[in-house]
Amino acid sequence: MKNVFKVSLLAAAVAFTVGCEDKPEPVAQVQDKVVEKVAFENDAEKAAYAIGVSFSTQIKAGIAKQAEFGLETLDTEAIIAGVTDSLRDTSKLTEEEVVATVNAYGEQVQAAAEAKMKEKGEKMAEQAAVFLADNAKVEGVTVTDSGLQYSVMTAAEGSKPQAEDTVTVHYVGTLVDGTEFDSSISRGEPAKFPLNRVIPGWTEGVLLMNVGEKYKFVIPAELAYGEQGAGSIPPGATLIFEVELLDIETAKAAVPAE
Repeated sequence: MKNVFKVSLLAAAVAFTVGCEDKPEPVAQVQDKVVEKVAFENDAEKAAYAIGVSFSTQIKAGIAKQAEFGLETLDTEAIIAGVTDSLRDTSKLTEEEVVATVNAYGEQVQAAAEAKMKEKGEKMAEQAAVFLADNAKVEGVTVTDSGLQYSVMTAAEGSKPQAEDTVTVHYVGTLVDGTEFDSSISRGEPAKFPLNRVIPGWTEGVLLMNVGEKYKFVIPAELAYGEQGAGSIPPGATLIFEVELLDIETAKAAVPAE
């Protein structure tokens, strides 16, 4: 149990990439790089080897990501030695030393990741300010009091939703650099949600639409996910959505208390 504990700590430290969305290279791809095929004695030996490959794949992904944070690349030979010694109960560090070292390194990685994220956020904010200023000048773009920018791509005479209604829409969401982060079209089915449970920019924008219309929204960060970001959406990101309003489900009137 102690060996597993030590190895798990090492993996946690090496793979610690704050806010990282990247996935490690699939095991199948790693195995494709093996030139010489190996015949295993039995399934248990093959499983043990596969566990080792999977573990090392995660470590390599973590090391690569940490290099992006500007941290010194970890010595893979030292990692191998640590894993081997731990499995053989010959670790050069006590369990307490392992915990303290891993925790200290984790804090170092977190600090570097946060600094990198802050730098990225500042650059994105600068880009967003320029983008919003330029887009506001585009013919057909309207800027609301809140800062939402919208333009009508396809007009229609359908009904308008209310804030408490549930709407069905097709949409594509991108960052100002063109990176697509979400799309109901790519998923192959429309999205359905209550208008009062989405980001403010969406609520305000869709309330302007008629069923059958398609709008383009440019939503500043303060009307989207702010300085926190969300998933693959970076902190401070201005978002661009192309939204088609397909249907409205009117909220049921509250039943008066007897």
